[in-house]
Amino acid sequence: MKLTNFTDYSLRTLIYLAVYPDRLCTTKEIAAYFKISQNHMVKITHNLSKIGYINTQKGRSGGISLLQSSKEINIGEAIQKLELDFNIVECFNCKENTCKIATVCNLKNVLIRAHKAFMDELSCYTLEDLIKNKDELLALFTCNKATH
Repeated sequence: MKLTNFTDYSLRTLIYLAVYPDRLCTTKEIAAYFKISQNHMVKITHNLSKIGYINTQKGRSGGISLLQSSKEINIGEAIQKLELDFNIVECFNCKENTCKIATVCNLKNVLIRAHKAFMDELSCYTLEDLIKNKDELLALFTCNKATH
């Protein structure tokens, strides 16, 4: 199972914001740190705001921050909101399925169980769990700012 880059970058953005809970961060600084295009970062930020994970403040002194505590953001739930297509194989998509053995194939059931186990495991974690090494993350984020 693979997450899209959009989901990956969205999770990285949430991690970055969780490390800085007491200040506004900018899309420019996050994009620069992760080497993501500013346009892509704007789309990520817009989506994270739309699904209720971040607060955006426009203007000269604006920026983005987490809308809720990192302890309240469940990773499995976040991935379900971010990842729009979990059609692991063709038969998961009823509209586009052309598989000749779909009606008798057991692979789909195995993959459904695997997907459920994957999501169940991710649901055991919060954003807070992903920043338990906050000091190390902060050191990396800060070091990068010094080299720009």
